[in-house]
Amino acid sequence: MGSEPYRIGFILVPGFALMSFASAVEPLRAANLLAGRSLYDVRFFSSHSGRVSASTGAHVDAEPLPRKPDGLDALFVVAGGDPAAENPDPALFSCLRRMARWGVTIGGISGGPFLLAAAGLLADRRFTVHWEHASALMERWPDLHPERVRFVIDRDRITCGGGVAPLDLMHAIIESRQGSEFARSVSDWYLHTHVDAPASPQRSSIVERYRVHHKVLAAVLEKMEHAIEKPLSRADMAEFAGISERHLDRLFATVMQSGFQKEYLKMRLERARTLLRQSPMKISEIALACGFSGSSQFARAWRAMYGESPGSVRKS
Repeated sequence: MGSEPYRIGFILVPGFALMSFASAVEPLRAANLLAGRSLYDVRFFSSHSGRVSASTGAHVDAEPLPRKPDGLDALFVVAGGDPAAENPDPALFSCLRRMARWGVTIGGISGGPFLLAAAGLLADRRFTVHWEHASALMERWPDLHPERVRFVIDRDRITCGGGVAPLDLMHAIIESRQGSEFARSVSDWYLHTHVDAPASPQRSSIVERYRVHHKVLAAVLEKMEHAIEKPLSRADMAEFAGISERHLDRLFATVMQSGFQKEYLKMRLERARTLLRQSPMKISEIALACGFSGSSQFARAWRAMYGESPGSVRKS
């Protein structure tokens, strides 16, 4: 791939996810060490130049945002915490759009793709984002549909869900440039013996999350998770599963020690909690997005479940 190092910049948003950052940067460091030369030239940038605090409080020294490409081949935004709550950063958005026009590959890691969406850089592109931010992103930009996968490389856009998934992403990038044998040696350096494919899921399966091994019940729970805004009735869900309503009730009672309506309500309220924390939507809009007839019904359900008002969660 030539003798020149591949130059990658990372824009660090204050509170950026440290694990995601390390999982992206460390394989590049290892590649340089194993090769005995600089295969990858890594630089760190931030709107808040100087020391940037990570999610753990650790600090990374960063340069001001680049005005010109200066040889950069790719530029990733690394964010964590709650990117939807961040005040819009005109300097960051301007930098990303400018770099994209100059042909630099633009990427986002963890909450970074949310900021790429805010900058208008994900239209007509396949992409992903950390699952925790997916609902808020789709509510804000209904035309954008993140894929629930570990990472996506679509032409000049690279997005990754974060966590340890950047290990898989960097394996793919190193493999494309230095070959599979060298990429495997880098992954082995970090005991990363199982490299997931791009399309592997971000979260554990329904079976693992709910500890449910009944195939019909697992299918029902998955259907419930995908029908939050317009909840299906008990009768509709039984028809979907090909069982009677009484059988559906027995499955929830015997396997989950709960009821269909109670579990469905918990799912909808958890989605609402995410939107309360991560989106600027009005409470009345969140109520409708989570299948409630209005803010009053939503508030009653929330208070009955959690003993407080939805507004108190947003204030906190």
